[in-house]
Amino acid sequence: MLEQLNIFAQQKIPFLFVIDFDKTKPIVIPLDKLDSENILFDFKGFSNFNNNAAKAPADFVFEKYPLSFGDYKSKFNKIQEHLQQGDSYLVNLTYETKIKTSLSLKDIFVYSKAPYKLWIKNKLVVFSPEPFVEIKEGMISSFPMKGTINANIPNAEEIILKDGKELAEHSTMVDLIRNDLSMVANQVALKRFRYISRIKTFNSELLQVSSEIRGEVRPELMENLGELFSLLLPAGSISGAPKRKTVEIIKEVEGYERGYYTGVFGYYDGENVESAVMIRYIEERDNGLFFKSGGGITLDSNAEMEYQELIDKIYVPINRDN
Repeated sequence: MLEQLNIFAQQKIPFLFVIDFDKTKPIVIPLDKLDSENILFDFKGFSNFNNNAAKAPADFVFEKYPLSFGDYKSKFNKIQEHLQQGDSYLVNLTYETKIKTSLSLKDIFVYSKAPYKLWIKNKLVVFSPEPFVEIKEGMISSFPMKGTINANIPNAEEIILKDGKELAEHSTMVDLIRNDLSMVANQVALKRFRYISRIKTFNSELLQVSSEIRGEVRPELMENLGELFSLLLPAGSISGAPKRKTVEIIKEVEGYERGYYTGVFGYYDGENVESAVMIRYIEERDNGLFFKSGGGITLDSNAEMEYQELIDKIYVPINRDN
């Protein structure tokens, strides 16, 4: 299904790609064929949209209706059973939350402040803080993001960096991504470990913990990008480890279709690739808008804290005063 990425890469045709979690419904469109009436993207300023000075209305509405803690705890307990049995040691548990907002999905794309954004008309909007892989001058880099805390908590940065559970979870993810990159690259090495980035929402600020891993892309894969992404996906940060068995657990426990949520999207410019993980994601359906969010679960996880993290991640990065 990802053969079109190979074809365009071999012809050095720049293109946008959107790959769903199951890798069954990829969207691949040459950049010069993109219709901005139906698809908008923005990768740190590389965009087919030029109205970044637009200001959001200060009185916009954004309401969320998450599942009850009891329903979440039931799913959490099922994950814990698998962890205790040794089926996995890190599972990313997600859920969809009904939301109501006075903003359209296109409004959210326009007003959101995020490094990686995508809007598909009548379908979805993404405002992701998490890069997936970047390929520049033959080097591939990945930036796994694992660990979130409300920045308003006193000593938040110190708390999350010293938390043993968070350290173990992040280290597991770094090892997984390092192994993944070793399938497509040589000389893979950890360049930065557990650095902090800040994300502003309309009513708070979050701290996210990331690392950087880099290697030399196998030359034959530069013309076979479909094969490269097939080997790397799904992204380890939104699935878990070991990946294959953990994906089976996810499908068993979550009870809904992720679709494009936690897939990846990005572009190829004829030489280089930039891509991001499709988190911070709102989906439009006939029965309303649904925000999909979640977090990594280990044996040491606390259900109340993980439930709160799922809720904290339901936001739009829009400053009411911009």
